This record gives sequence, structure tokens and C-alpha cells, in this order.
Amino acid sequence: MPSCPPGASDVPAKPGNPSLAAAPLIGDWLDFTHEGIVRARTGKSELGQGIATALVQIVADALAVDVDSVELAPPDTSGPDETFTAGSLSVQHSGGALHAASTQARQLFTDAARRRLGAEPSLAEGRFVVDDASVSYADLAAEVDLAVAIDPTIASYDPSGIVGADLPRLDLADKVLGRPRYVQDMRLPGMRFARMVRRPARGARLVDVDEESALGIAGVTDVVRDGDLLAVVAEDEIAARAGAEALRESAQWQVPDSSLSDGDMVEQLTTADTDDTALSDGPSIDAPTLAARYTRPFLAHASIGPACAVAVQEEGLLRIWSHTQGVHPLRRDIARALDRPVDRVQVTHVEGAGCYGHNPADDVAYDAALLAARLPGRPVQVTWTREDELGWSPFGPAMVVDLAAETNADGQVTAWSWDGFGNGHSSRPGTLPTPSLLAYEEQQDGTPIPPAGDPPQAAGAGTGRNAIPGYEVGSVRAVAHRALTMPIRSSAMRSLGAHLNVFAIESHLDDLARHHGIDPVEYRLRHLGDPRGRVVLERAAQESGWGSPLAEGHGRGIGYARYKGTGAWCAAVVEVEAVSSVRVVRAWLAADCGRIVNPDGAVNQLEGGAVQSLSWTLLERVRFAGGRVLSDTWEEYPILHFSEVPPVEVALVERPDEPWLGAGEASMGPTAAAVGNAVADALGVRVRDLPITAEAIVAAMDS
Repeated sequence: MPSCPPGASDVPAKPGNPSLAAAPLIGDWLDFTHEGIVRARTGKSELGQGIATALVQIVADALAVDVDSVELAPPDTSGPDETFTAGSLSVQHSGGALHAASTQARQLFTDAARRRLGAEPSLAEGRFVVDDASVSYADLAAEVDLAVAIDPTIASYDPSGIVGADLPRLDLADKVLGRPRYVQDMRLPGMRFARMVRRPARGARLVDVDEESALGIAGVTDVVRDGDLLAVVAEDEIAARAGAEALRESAQWQVPDSSLSDGDMVEQLTTADTDDTALSDGPSIDAPTLAARYTRPFLAHASIGPACAVAVQEEGLLRIWSHTQGVHPLRRDIARALDRPVDRVQVTHVEGAGCYGHNPADDVAYDAALLAARLPGRPVQVTWTREDELGWSPFGPAMVVDLAAETNADGQVTAWSWDGFGNGHSSRPGTLPTPSLLAYEEQQDGTPIPPAGDPPQAAGAGTGRNAIPGYEVGSVRAVAHRALTMPIRSSAMRSLGAHLNVFAIESHLDDLARHHGIDPVEYRLRHLGDPRGRVVLERAAQESGWGSPLAEGHGRGIGYARYKGTGAWCAAVVEVEAVSSVRVVRAWLAADCGRIVNPDGAVNQLEGGAVQSLSWTLLERVRFAGGRVLSDTWEEYPILHFSEVPPVEVALVERPDEPWLGAGEASMGPTAAAVGNAVADALGVRVRDLPITAEAIVAAMDS
């Protein structure tokens, strides 16, 4: 291995990157064979979070090339297997891998340039220069072996300034100008368009259907029935929609009785058989200073654009284009669902509706794959309806949290107890014993999707994510109770259990602070030993003018957490007006994301997380009864309107010498907590059941 070059940074990359374990060679990530272009690969999907721009910056910075000369290929099953784009880990994992690969490649090419030019070269804009002679990366590509293992501890070159710059998002121009970019825009020769006809309720069995009612419609070419799976294929979208409606009207279903409803969720989750995981084994609290229960409902991804995928089977190879968050896990699940070799399935990521978590992208990919396998040589595009999107996608699980805390006479917390109840937070492809694909469950030989699991504690947990306070609170007892029955399908959604857990912890701390007559910010600082946490907490309070007078009917609240206990630090302050309803007037965020690749991108992610958290915390709730989701339209499942989005000010704490950390999920919990605390400050009433609607406030007053 070449020695560290002059001017190289003395801060090595940290070992243990799982992305490098799966793709250990430089050539797995980089290709220099095209003049003027460096081709980079990733397994992380661009979902609107700006990761593609950040990864290009990392490669360009390490190789000292212009950003425009780096081409980042979309995730594909011929490239690195980085499992899922999840957990705010894309920059750490994929960015870390590309940074290490690029740094080591630069050393190898520098050595080759030295041999070619006879002296130590300088490097600028992708060319190695000695006096009047120069060579490019492409000129030297044949002389450099990239089939060598990446050394994750290799020292970095001094940054060129590309990392840390506000590079405009590379994907935005097409989106703003309406250029074809999404999977919905794909058109292949001879393409057919398909619609799925979903069951009227979970567990319903298809008794009979008049297939001719659809086949008689002009443009309809095929009807596919397999067990309880029903689909129509047509020459165009209009015919596909008409055919699906005809099948829906003629289908006869046997619907099982179900008394489950969203109104019964607390009882269901707290009385169900559970798989229990002790996260911390402190003693129980016999005489708590404060004990309370906090809840949240099931939540929908509610993407603006419904799910879509394209597939074609040619010469035994099934090719799929999907806005999945994990091309490799999806490939493996589709292969086992169709009982075919994995190497006969290829999945390529194409952008679609943005998402954080397990939305229907994988389900619609299997819909398309299944239909394409039955129509060899014919590309098939499947698009879900709005009702399917809101009614059949995996949901963020409902949760119940029981908290108890003991304090001494000075207000110091001396013991803490947490019990979290809920369905699991992960039923992504490849994580369950059987394929977790909706159409597979509907097929004659398919099996029901098993109850969702939870990521292990080492990976941030699910129900227990951020369950243990990031404060000094004495002994801690924490037990996660994962329900083994699943009334409706649940899986990963942005921040997993951290949304409710941080809301509950921070609400509890606020009430303890008021019980002891201590300012909420001061109370947190008394319990917070983490110096980086203290900085963001104090910064958010300072930026918001904490302690200054507010108008009548207004309240101010604060929330804080370090995401997963290992990620970015974030504090949020929210001001609300609470009269006939709750209106967020303004929000302030302070965050420490370590070294920041793209400050504008980090601000965008923190702000976006806050806005989505506001929508969850104030409005959103999946309603269901009798096995059917009732909130399957925008009228029944409202999200925050543009007119309701408050100004959000974001302050970034610069840490250029620290490892970079993801920002996408860090603001979810703190924002929810700040809203709850602001409402309590404005009304003197603690609302512990989300969402904080007028009805929830009245119920809290009555209780």
C-alpha cells in the first residue's frame, strides 16, 4: 500500500463499514475507463433526500475532479449490496465506502502518474501534471489495478472544498422543469399498463368474478387471476382503469368478520401476546413521582405520487425497475416468491415518489414482476390507485408507551422506567420468514405476511429506538413488547419508534420540570452531560428567544434527542397558537451532524423532517374497522397543507473534524416533543395521545 502522501489528513476513516464488507474492492465502486468521466456506484437510493448529490461531492472531493465529471449510477443488483436506504446511514455507509475507495484510488493513480511522468505530479481538475506534461485518470486506467481491497483506515487527502459546499441538488432541475425522470415516466416498446384489483378487506377470499366484463372493454388484453389476486392488463392507462373497475364491480368476495378497529388499539397492543426485549435491566419503580401513558396511531406514508413499477421478462431474465429502497433485498424476495434463481432477476432503481421507510414500492415491483412473468417479452407497468396507496401500503405501527420517573427533593431524576408496546417496525423484503410482498399473500400458493419484526438494538432497535433517555436519570428499566398479532400491516417509517419515544420522554421531562418549578431548558441541562447535546439544546433555545414573552394563547416548547443514541444531535423549539385549534407559528432547529457534506442538503432534511413530524403530530391517523382501512382518501387522511407549514429556522453546529452523520430522521422526535410541550405551555393541559387534535385536547381536559 502506498504511503500517506504529503498534505494528507491525519484523521483516518473508521473501520467496520458494512458496505465495504459486502463490496470490498475499489472496482466495486469506481470506474475510470471513460475519458473525462468517473463512474461511481452505490447501493443507496435517491428518494428525494439528496443522497446522490452528497455522494457525488464526496467522490469529486477525494479525487480532486470537477463535480460535473462524476456520474453516479442508480442502485442496481449488479452493483454494491448496501441492503436498504434506511436509518440515516447513507452518508456514513455509502459515503464512507466511496470516500475510502476514492482516496485509495487517488493514491494508486498518483503512483502510476509518477511512473509515467518520471516525477511527483500535482493533481488538479482530474489531471496529474509534471511541468508541461499531464495525464488523466482515464489515460492511466489500464495501468491501475482496481481489483484490490479497500483499506478503510487509509488517511484522507486535504479536502478540496467540494465537501462542505452548498452544491445545488443534481436531481432537482428535471423535477422542477417536468422532464421525464420517474418510473411513472418510463415507456418501453410494446408496453402494457396494468391495474391490481385489491380485496375489499384483509383476509377476504375471491369467490367469483366475471372476467369477460373487463375483456370486453376495448384495449383490455388480459385478466390475471391467481387465488385472491386479480389484475387487468391493457394497451393504455384508460383501458386498464376501466377494466379494473369492471372487475371490481363484478367480483364476489367472502369477507371474514373482524371487530378490530383503530379505536381499540391501546387495548389490543397492551393485551396481545408479545415478544419482550429488555433494553436496560434497572429495577422497577414502586413510588414514581410521575407515571403516564403516551400513544400514537398507525401512520401512512401518504406519498403524493402513488407507487409504480415496470418489469419485463426476456430470454429467462426478469428485469424490474422500481423506486425501492433496497434493490438487492427486493431481488431476493421476488426470486423466492417466483421460485427462480436469484441471478435470473435484475432490479434497477428508478426514482419515484419520495419516501422514508417501507412504502409500497416493493409491493408494486412484485405486482409488475408477476404480471411480466406471465406475459414474456411484454413490458408491463403497474401503477397503484390513491385508495390502494393509502389503504394497502405498510403503515408505521401504532405504539403505546408507559413511562415512570422518580425524582429527589432537588428535582433530579433518580430512576426511570419505560415499557413500549407495538407491532414491529420492519417487514421489509428479506427480513421475514416468507416473502413480504402483498401480491404473494394474495396468490393461491402464497402465505400471509408474518407479523413485522424489530431491528436489533445494535442497529438502533424499532419499538425501542430512542427509548432510553439521553440524559443522566439514574437507573433505567426499559422493556420493548412487540405484539405477535398484526391488525393491519406495519413496517418501517421515518425514525421508527423514536417519534413517540422522544415525544413521551420530553413530555415527561417537561412535566417533571414544572412539578419542581424549574425552567424546562434548565431542567434538561441539569440532566445532560453530553457536551455536544448541551450545545444544540442551548443553541435552539437561544435562536428561539427562549424565555421572552409570548402573545396570549401562545405557547413555546422544546424537545431534544440524539437520534438512536449514536446519530445526529437535534433540538427543536416550537411556538404554537392554541385557540380553537393548534397552529404552529414558528419552529427553530439546532443540529450537530458532524462533518457536513452539503449544508443546504442537511438543512433541507432537518426542515423536511420537522414538517413531516408536524403533520404526524397534529393531523395524521390511519382509521380502520372490520379489516378495512377507512382513511384511503385525502379527505379521510389529511396531511399538513402548504398554507399550514410554518417558517422553520435551522442552525447547524459545524464539526468539520468529526465523522459525518445523517440528518434525515434526527428532527422527527424533537419536533413532536416541542409541539406537545408548546401546547401544554399554552393551555396548561398535557395531551399524551397523538395526534394533538381539538378532540384530543378536549379529551385531555376531561381526563
